[in-house]
Amino acid sequence: MSTNTPIAAAVPPTQVSPQPPRRRRRRIPLAYVSAGVAALFSVPLLGVVLNIFREGQGNWPHLVSTVLPDYVMNSLSLMLGVGAGVVIGGTGTAWLVVMCRFPGRRLFEWMLVLPLAIPAYVVAYAYTDLLQHSGPVQTLLRDLTGLGPRDYWFPNIRSTGGAILVFSAVLYPYVYLLARTAFLQQSICALEVGRTLGHSPWGAFRSIALPLARPAIVTGMALALMETLADFGTVAHFGVPTFTTGIYRTWYSMGDRVAAAQLASVLLAFVFALLLLEQWSRWRARFHETSGRWQEIRPYQLHGWRAWLAAAFCAGPLLIGFIAPVAMLLWMAFIGGHDPLTARYLELTANSATLAGITAVLAVVLALFLAYVTRIERSALAAGANRVASLGYAIPGSVIAVGILLPVAALDNAIDSFFRNTFGFGVGLIFTGGIAALVFAYLVRFLAVSFNTVQASLGKVTTHMDEVARSLGHGPLSTALKVHIPVISGGLLTAGLIVFVDVFKELPATLIMRPFDFDTLAVQAYNLAKDERLTQAATPSLIIVACGLLPVFLLSRQIMASRPGGRARDKRTTALAAPESGSSPLPAGG
Repeated sequence: MSTNTPIAAAVPPTQVSPQPPRRRRRRIPLAYVSAGVAALFSVPLLGVVLNIFREGQGNWPHLVSTVLPDYVMNSLSLMLGVGAGVVIGGTGTAWLVVMCRFPGRRLFEWMLVLPLAIPAYVVAYAYTDLLQHSGPVQTLLRDLTGLGPRDYWFPNIRSTGGAILVFSAVLYPYVYLLARTAFLQQSICALEVGRTLGHSPWGAFRSIALPLARPAIVTGMALALMETLADFGTVAHFGVPTFTTGIYRTWYSMGDRVAAAQLASVLLAFVFALLLLEQWSRWRARFHETSGRWQEIRPYQLHGWRAWLAAAFCAGPLLIGFIAPVAMLLWMAFIGGHDPLTARYLELTANSATLAGITAVLAVVLALFLAYVTRIERSALAAGANRVASLGYAIPGSVIAVGILLPVAALDNAIDSFFRNTFGFGVGLIFTGGIAALVFAYLVRFLAVSFNTVQASLGKVTTHMDEVARSLGHGPLSTALKVHIPVISGGLLTAGLIVFVDVFKELPATLIMRPFDFDTLAVQAYNLAKDERLTQAATPSLIIVACGLLPVFLLSRQIMASRPGGRARDKRTTALAAPESGSSPLPAGG
């Protein structure tokens, strides 16, 4: 046989059969799937807006003429008072721990975030028992002075002023975290120029450092005010009528869901006004650091009474917002609290953990999908879908609950009627009769927390890893499973943990949407406090606080690992902030 015979010629023609070309299936762009998720998550907002002009049971004119002015005035009073409180407390403490040296500075640097671990309504329960007429403070005052019950004046904690104090003490860490990061990122060069122009340290802070940090401070204030407007437990316990208490009473006492949705729409106007305020602050900011000689900040050494005054200023918010209420809760639980190991509390803990665990897993999965779609497709549709899906963080839980229950309850009734008319039997309430609708409300409320954390972690993975994976034959799914998820596993865990704790503490949405005879620790604490059984309410409150400490410990470790002038971001701020430097942490701000 000749060695020049082609190999193909030696093969019988019958064994060579051309393969028909495979028809490639058209793949639906993932950006369309993201848009579908965003459309689903916009249902609560649409459910509220579409009910503005509907005819209800005729209660809306009565609400407008009687209680709506009180809701508006009380909400404005809370916003003004809490806004001033968190700005003064958060900005002042952030400046002191960054720019000054005084006794306890390193300790205050991470301890000032501890109030994030305790819900505002838990602090309200503690201070009510501490400062009420039969509480230890007034009892000690009467014993020391010999005064009778009506012989002296004592401030009433159950008031608008008391609510402002509680909210300011609990929510100032939002401003502290963002202001601290902003001050750390400022170069000492700009401050030294101010000193050469004759400014004192206070003058340099007022005219240079504060304007540079203004967008971050306003953003932190907006976040704190959103939490204030969304709160239900604190204002309900203090007897301060606001939109959240009005929505709950209109829904349950009057049974008028349309009027509740109309109240929710007015509350939404306040929320969007805060969003516009935050956007306007960043748009109006015209302060830039143009020095190319960036240097690390060198703190001022304080001496004498100034050092102790700085320590007292930092200790005040920490004492009011965390140490005193936790100590009071421990004392209340010791003298009259429930046994946390009883079957009832084990069931409540299991219910809370189940809701929080399911929501955390789903939130991380959805966040990873949405963030990964924007990474691999980089389309305007996907980016816009992410903004819409993350809008829920700015919407109070009571508004989300109303916006979900209206369409979902109608869907449940329609499905049940269909089965009854077609097959002769009903299927009951599929969505609202269980925890499905409640979990969806949690997802709408807290997806932004998970998404921004995951997106920040994913943004730190270099795109060269994607290119190498594609060169080795890996598709997008395989690259995500084998490259990205292992690399950002820490960020995924942090996102899930933060969502878990936020769901654990959530009260308004749980009160409105929980299934029959399905309570959580937050609901138990609220019910006991509503019945004036404050010592018993300490037990579920302490369990909630203990769970809230988990992400705060992560945050504290990150703060201690950062250095002056460093770019490290804390976990909680990353959860609320977009990954790009200088962008808005608010979900709607993009």
